Amino acid sequence: MDPFHHVRDGSEWELPQFVLNLFGRDKQFVLPYPLTKYMVLQVVAAVLAFLVFRGLSQRVAGGKPVKGVFWNFWEMLALYVRDEIVRPSIGIPHDDHGDHAHDGHDHAADGHGHGDSVKEGHSAEAHAAVEVGHPADKYLPFVWSVFFYVLFCNLLGALPLMGSPTANINVTAVLALMVFIHVVMYGSQKSGFGGYLKSLVPHMDLPGPIAVLLLPMIWVIEAGGLLIKHGVLAIRLFANIMAGHTVLGVFLGFIALAGSLWPVVIPASILGQVGIGMLELFVAFLQAYVFALLTSLFISAAVNPH
Repeated sequence: MDPFHHVRDGSEWELPQFVLNLFGRDKQFVLPYPLTKYMVLQVVAAVLAFLVFRGLSQRVAGGKPVKGVFWNFWEMLALYVRDEIVRPSIGIPHDDHGDHAHDGHDHAADGHGHGDSVKEGHSAEAHAAVEVGHPADKYLPFVWSVFFYVLFCNLLGALPLMGSPTANINVTAVLALMVFIHVVMYGSQKSGFGGYLKSLVPHMDLPGPIAVLLLPMIWVIEAGGLLIKHGVLAIRLFANIMAGHTVLGVFLGFIALAGSLWPVVIPASILGQVGIGMLELFVAFLQAYVFALLTSLFISAAVNPH
């Protein structure tokens, strides 16, 4: 028994017999080279994410409330990522604090001392403006895309005959690489490329000779730490998804090895698989949340240098 069969990528795809009959196959459907099962499932995940975003954007156009349990569920997830992950994690970049303070000063000046009620009115308007156009929202489309894409990749593994592309280290490595590229890009947009590289080293008051010797060493350590953090981002997602599906495969494999003990082993294996399956469903959402949270924290470190 191969416990990794369920999580291993390949050009062969096990499908129901009536589907195989349509293609004239007996046991498996072989994808044309160079396509693999996880390549197809990644396209499916991307299409699902696109359809959800497009459906939501059409329903909120013009400020209309979203109706329907299905669409309310996805709206809830999108708002949760915005309000509980991106905005608190990234906050207001340092360069934007002054702009908001200036706006508040202008609001106060417009009041001309007409009383606390006028000040409170302007304060409410300023607060509403911040809520509508929070500075961290410029990074929201990328984090949303990462969250929903990872979520759909994870959830596909809960469907029979499907699989989770995020159980493949190559997929999670590319995802982590995309996060790294965007982190460097956002940091360079905020401070300039040279300024971003310089910001990797925290400010320290050191004598000249010591600074010349120590600062390059610290920069190498910090740059290496940045690469390691993104590498861990890939390994964390891959390991959690692969481990869960492997456990499911092992539980199911007990049935084949049951022999004369099948009256005991089969019910226990099925119940164990149902329990692990429910846990895997939770892990699918949890790992998407963790990936989006770490992405937001890495972006925050880039746009809010030491």
